[in-house]
Amino acid sequence: MDLITLTLPNGKKEVPARTKGIEILDSLDGDKSKIVALKVDNEVVSLCRPIRVSSKIEPILIDSYFGAEIYRRSLCFVLTAASNRVFPGVRLLVGHSLGSGYYYTLDRDTPLSDYEVKNLEKEMRSIVEENIPIVTKHISYVQAVELFERLKLTETRKQLNCKCKPRFLVNMLSGIDDFSDLYFGPLVASTGILKVFELMPYGDGFLLRFPNQKDHSVLPEFVDTPKIFEIYQNYKVWGKRVGVTSAASLNEIIVNGKFNDFIDITETYQAQNYANVAYQIHRRGNVKVVLIAGPSSSGKTTSAKKIALHLQALGYKPHVLSLDNYYVGRDRNPRDENGNYDYECLEALDIPLLNENLCDLFEGKTVKLPSYNFDTGSRYYTGQTMKLGPQDILICEGIHALNDRLTPNVKNEYKFKIYLSALTLLNLDDHNKISTSDNRLIRRIVRDANFRGKDAAGTIAMWESVKKGEKLHIFPFQNNADAVLNTALDYEIPVLKVYVEPSLRAIKPTQPEYTEACRLLRFLNNFNMAPSDYVPQQSIIREFIGGSTFSY
Repeated sequence: MDLITLTLPNGKKEVPARTKGIEILDSLDGDKSKIVALKVDNEVVSLCRPIRVSSKIEPILIDSYFGAEIYRRSLCFVLTAASNRVFPGVRLLVGHSLGSGYYYTLDRDTPLSDYEVKNLEKEMRSIVEENIPIVTKHISYVQAVELFERLKLTETRKQLNCKCKPRFLVNMLSGIDDFSDLYFGPLVASTGILKVFELMPYGDGFLLRFPNQKDHSVLPEFVDTPKIFEIYQNYKVWGKRVGVTSAASLNEIIVNGKFNDFIDITETYQAQNYANVAYQIHRRGNVKVVLIAGPSSSGKTTSAKKIALHLQALGYKPHVLSLDNYYVGRDRNPRDENGNYDYECLEALDIPLLNENLCDLFEGKTVKLPSYNFDTGSRYYTGQTMKLGPQDILICEGIHALNDRLTPNVKNEYKFKIYLSALTLLNLDDHNKISTSDNRLIRRIVRDANFRGKDAAGTIAMWESVKKGEKLHIFPFQNNADAVLNTALDYEIPVLKVYVEPSLRAIKPTQPEYTEACRLLRFLNNFNMAPSDYVPQQSIIREFIGGSTFSY
């Protein structure tokens, strides 16, 4: 019998090769009931996966970042299994994130009733109470085709036409052969741990609500974002109309040689949305400043330039006022809990000076514009001035742009606020969604490598801090927006894949960022690659891959 050595947090242990993670839980310290997976040499794997070689082992707890992700993915699996029982032969369709939950509908003409939602939740709770083991195993290509055709998992079956492997990894409930799903990532070992969730009727469907990472014992208060929901719904209708709703649909377009046509269609649709927002600004009549905010890598800079072009077409003369030039300077800059300069808090900006300059500009006065030296951390003046004429309009973009505390002295009727985000509307298949955060992270990795001299590991290392800032300073104000723009392009992941995969594969198993790199590579594996040659030079994607006619 071959023996391997496992390096655990509390010492080393020799075990037979192919020992499963669930078999070594007693050797790990802490509350075993909170362990949902393992890191094996910094790769997250399920507890039922055999460990083949000597490895460093760390437990993944339910209240960790990866533990919370596994909990959500496992709940989605149980929901789909329950839906297959309650609504046999009817496709369950995942929509998008909303609050701490995912929006779902059924592929039928009538909306779900409250009674049907309660019945579906009852079936889910029955599966959880039975504490059924979740089994992962390989099946042949032929078996996979037969399985997904029988279950009427249309998009999952379609993926097999473009990913023609001899065998596929699937998840199933032990002892129950009425449902199986493709493996997209580790799940919990058994259903009994998935106790905290609810199904909440919403729109024509329902929300699958789950706990947040910090407190896994309760569900957070629901915070509705109707403007974001409306944007999602509009894009979903458009995606269904053009026949692209999943990775499988997109792969089919690439394989059939129609990718360039789809780029044209997608860019045209996005351009129409920019034009519509510019017309909204024009229709208001008295707008003097357009304020644009959005999370990292949502394409704020390119969007500001596109909005400016559309406003010019309507007869305006746009001017960009950079909020970066209004930092207070290091001598006055607040620090975070670790003693580092906090450049993301509102107090890092000179609010009184900004408002004084804005009000003077709107009164027709000439204003001396400040500049900011990031090397010395100090403000300086170059002699640059600005004065606004009757057709002039300001465009400001920054993380606090939707927060009225940024511009308290500016009349509300002078302000038009735009919220941006890369709201990915593609799913992996009918019922497995794609995270909008993942889409932005991939964009950020590509841009940092191309233009900022930072490798993928460096970008991943600071991503949690970036997301923390977004939750504090951007997301709470998204409902303040007068307009919402989706900057995601449904064709972009196959294009970005060409750039990001080599960077991710260069991260070593000994680096902590290897964990996230493995997850992203597993996600990207669902997409075919596509060249960037046909991407327009004014596309938002050019902000990340290069070759734009805009200057940044």
